[in-house]
Amino acid sequence: MGRHIFFLGKGGVGKSTLSSALACKMQETKKILHISLDPAHNLGDIYGKRLSERKVSITANLQALEVDLSLWMDRYLQWSREELKRQYSYNVTINLDSFFNILKYSPGTEEYAVLWAIEQICKENEQVYDTLIFDTPPTALSLRFLSMPSLSMRWVSELRKMREKILAGRQTLLRINPESQSLRGTARKEDDQVYGKLAQIHYRLEYMYNLFKMKSYLVVVVNEDKLSLAESVRIKEELARLEIPLSAVCLNKTGCTDLDETTPQIKSAFPDIPVFSSEIVPGRINSINDLAGINLDDLLSDYLSGENI
Repeated sequence: MGRHIFFLGKGGVGKSTLSSALACKMQETKKILHISLDPAHNLGDIYGKRLSERKVSITANLQALEVDLSLWMDRYLQWSREELKRQYSYNVTINLDSFFNILKYSPGTEEYAVLWAIEQICKENEQVYDTLIFDTPPTALSLRFLSMPSLSMRWVSELRKMREKILAGRQTLLRINPESQSLRGTARKEDDQVYGKLAQIHYRLEYMYNLFKMKSYLVVVVNEDKLSLAESVRIKEELARLEIPLSAVCLNKTGCTDLDETTPQIKSAFPDIPVFSSEIVPGRINSINDLAGINLDDLLSDYLSGENI
């Protein structure tokens, strides 16, 4: 299936705990990087380590980091500021500073920051580690960043078409008046910086869409309560709309293992998706050693069976 595992689900269902348990199990034979995208990080509490943007060794084969979303939002805004200044350097009447004071609060800024954080982490580390495991934010933010590549590619495609029309208009005007001084920039899309930048953004978005669709194993973590199940079904439906396959469902915090007897509604809600269970660990998860009591062997076998497809 791929080299990336994403744990999705409602806040509080146990994504961090299960992703940590799987990371600890996999590090016995593979090199693993565990990444927290959740603004309310708790991987450090589970592992008993102080985590940050820098990778920290948990074991010889397991490292972990916590993405600082505020930092990535600043990076995204700075990149956008530099790009706009470069593109509109000829127009000194545009007040870019006031524009960016508003942009930081605009819809989509946080989602793009998460998206580019995932992009950089994957490109820098997927050749170093066997598997990258992501502990995601609660459903709302996760679905928004997962949908960003697909939605933004359509938007960028329309912008490219508009730019092509502008360049075609320039070519027409230059044929009429080759000496015109009022036409700025090139008339060829091969030489046009704006068209080139749009093509570059489209390439990055396509890379992320293919990463989610073809190179990732997406697991929805669900509890036995109705709210958790309803939100998990919403995740399944949204992923289907985006044509991103859901790989597995993991029923967490259950004291029973007979899914057909105890939770038929979960199996009926996900008829074509493998459903696995994780029993409650006696006591609380207080250290990395406690994670060994969480049995995710069936989930791991399912992931490994499709890893090279």
